[in-house]
Amino acid sequence: MNRIKSFLKKLGLFALILGIAAFCFLYFANYSTGFRAGVPTKFSKKGVIFKTYEGSLNVGGLTNSPEGAIPTTWEFSVKGKDKDVLNGLEEALQTGSRVKLYYTERYFRFFWEGDTKYFVNKVEIINGS
Repeated sequence: MNRIKSFLKKLGLFALILGIAAFCFLYFANYSTGFRAGVPTKFSKKGVIFKTYEGSLNVGGLTNSPEGAIPTTWEFSVKGKDKDVLNGLEEALQTGSRVKLYYTERYFRFFWEGDTKYFVNKVEIINGS
């Protein structure tokens, strides 16, 4: 009986360590990084308990659909602690400026972080030529 209890304790500890490792990987690992350029069309703070910042970027071009031509947009999230990103997006929306948004794409989206797997971490306002 003691051997079974010992085995179950070891199995439970292994499962716990494996679960923590999987959570850490999904929470901290990035699938890809890059940037997209366009004009921000929407930026909002959403949520009842967990407040998240969500936005939309018009990247240009049109998509044909039965309803007609629709502008191509890209949805993204911003972490609340990134004050420079929040201020940069607000400034771009007020002035109607084009921006270059640097982002990281996550493997998994946790509900308390945002609505998308794309998290913007830097905003660069593009000067018109």
